[in-house]
Amino acid sequence: MRIGELSERTGASVRSLRYYEQQGLMTSERTPSGQRTFHADAVERVRLIQLLLAAGLSSPRILEMMPCIHSGTTTRAQRRMLEGERLRIEERIAELESARERLSRVIRIARERDEERAPAA
Repeated sequence: MRIGELSERTGASVRSLRYYEQQGLMTSERTPSGQRTFHADAVERVRLIQLLLAAGLSSPRILEMMPCIHSGTTTRAQRRMLEGERLRIEERIAELESARERLSRVIRIARERDEERAPAA
């Protein structure tokens, strides 16, 4: 299938598909005129790439996981990498929660000051 059809079937932009190929996450063949063509299993592969990206993995990390897609099993190193990624995300969530709490305090203080300055009705 051509890149436009793959884009339509997966919801990934043509630009994203080119990026995935550039990163080594997927391959295509070229027609004599130079157009990319993909095998039917590319749809499933793109959906998996999208899932892993949505899970917070970077393209290089996804590339590390590609061998397990073919074998159906993961290595200890791959599992450790995934656990490390989960820890990184958990740490980021904690940072964001802390930032949200600080922002809530700033909003509360701003409201209290505004109420103190408001003319009595």
